[in-house]
Amino acid sequence: MKKLSQMTDEELALEYVEGNNNAFDELLARTQSAVYSYIIYIVHNKEIADDIFQETFLKAIQKLKMNCYVKKGKFSAWLIRIAHNTIMDSYRRQKAKHLVDNEGDEQFIMQMSDMQNAETSREDLMTNAQILKDVQLLIDYLPETQRDIVKMRYYQNLSFKEIAELTGVSINTSLGRMRYALINLRRIAKENRLQLQLA
Repeated sequence: MKKLSQMTDEELALEYVEGNNNAFDELLARTQSAVYSYIIYIVHNKEIADDIFQETFLKAIQKLKMNCYVKKGKFSAWLIRIAHNTIMDSYRRQKAKHLVDNEGDEQFIMQMSDMQNAETSREDLMTNAQILKDVQLLIDYLPETQRDIVKMRYYQNLSFKEIAELTGVSINTSLGRMRYALINLRRIAKENRLQLQLA
């Protein structure tokens, strides 16, 4: 029989299902850094990330014990999917806030996603960092369906097809929600006199 250190993640998962608790310890050691990095990248809050991280692994343990894991695809992708769903559940628990609609487009958020590719001065980087921080705060004011889609699209780089599958709606509904999210973000930025043009 292979040593645990020589097993793949998928083999370790199945070994744990068979009752070997040491297999899960090995899995945790291998995957915890990547899972936590993914969570903190999305939520930008250490306290929330810690809670979601713990909840993710508790859910993974429950699913493994219920034989809900099937050896297809990578175990790490399965874990990230659980983390993603846990993040979405956390967002849904937040209080929805009232918004007004206005005309707008996707351009200013597209610029944000391209920031990493831009050559900028130290001062520009500081300005851009503040803009992205402001945008993150603005996103929290969106209704949950709009907030979810913005985070999935621009912070997780998911396609509208993937978003539609994850949220259980059509691609057209996903596109519509994104449109209203951008309208609301532009309106909030205007009301708060925030400039969202990256340097």
